[in-house]
Amino acid sequence: MPKVYVVLVNWNGWQDTIECLESLLRSTNCDFRVVVCDNGSRDDSLARIAAWAEGSKPAPVSVGPLTRFTTPSLSKPIPLVIHDRTKAEQGGAPDDPQLVLIDVAANLGFAGGNNVGLRYALARGDADYAWLLNNDTVVPPQSLSALVERMSGAPDVGICGSVLVQYHAPDRIQALGGARYSPWTTRAYHLGAGEVFPGSVPSDPAFVESQTSYVVGASMLVSRRFLDAVGLMAEDYFLYGEEIDWAARAKGLFTMGFAPASVVYHKVGGSTPKATAKDAWALELLYANKLKATRRFFRPYLWINYCWYCIEVAKASARRDWIRARSVFRALTRRNESTSSTR
Repeated sequence: MPKVYVVLVNWNGWQDTIECLESLLRSTNCDFRVVVCDNGSRDDSLARIAAWAEGSKPAPVSVGPLTRFTTPSLSKPIPLVIHDRTKAEQGGAPDDPQLVLIDVAANLGFAGGNNVGLRYALARGDADYAWLLNNDTVVPPQSLSALVERMSGAPDVGICGSVLVQYHAPDRIQALGGARYSPWTTRAYHLGAGEVFPGSVPSDPAFVESQTSYVVGASMLVSRRFLDAVGLMAEDYFLYGEEIDWAARAKGLFTMGFAPASVVYHKVGGSTPKATAKDAWALELLYANKLKATRRFFRPYLWINYCWYCIEVAKASARRDWIRARSVFRALTRRNESTSSTR
């Protein structure tokens, strides 16, 4: 049975992480180890997660029909170990239990936090796959095994996505695995977004995969072959754009996959700042990182991107949405930084 390392990144979200673990540790028909990378949380997350595993802190209760995936609470104590980043990236200890907590001690962003977990898995030498899973999710028991089954039958697939369903509206789809990306406008369109679940999920993944530019980062199963050939995620995006970069680097080597039987209930934005007009930093980073991806992989479209962004600034100004206008303008005038860590 293939060995899978499940990597969760926690940043000031121990409640979400514990709820996710209550569902994840019930996964069936697979050999897996869970690695929680704490990105320098300031809410005592590591101690609270450890207290939950010990049995001295109760788990948060899921809402509505999702309670069936997290109740009754798992038997405690759950064996775990806590490593610092240095020891983790060297592979930890030979007798590490199924649950590993890593004190990253700094906020390395989405890619940086996940890469610490990936380096741990690679250093141990027995990883066949790694499942990068958002901590603000709840998963049915068969979700992981369905991903592994899909990738095992398609060696050309490097990254495989799940059916992402809205946690607070579990009859609606967030994305069928991935998104379609337009290098002309830098806009991404989640496949199947807003459609009825489960009625709109196709049984054959072929059509969805043919439309997929990249797999949405909330659930990405990556193969060891992919990591060896393409490398880790680029860390200089910090947040937003990493999935596009990873897929672009893999083009010609691997394809993007979709597992219709793998379902992940996602709180949509629960683990990251929301990219709204009220969050100028997130907006600026969102637009700037899309331009960064264009410079690296779609350079002929760069001048078109600039035109679209100038129009966006003008439209936001006409609406007197000064936060958005300023954020997009700042993204346009950012210095082009090209350094990244992918190993």
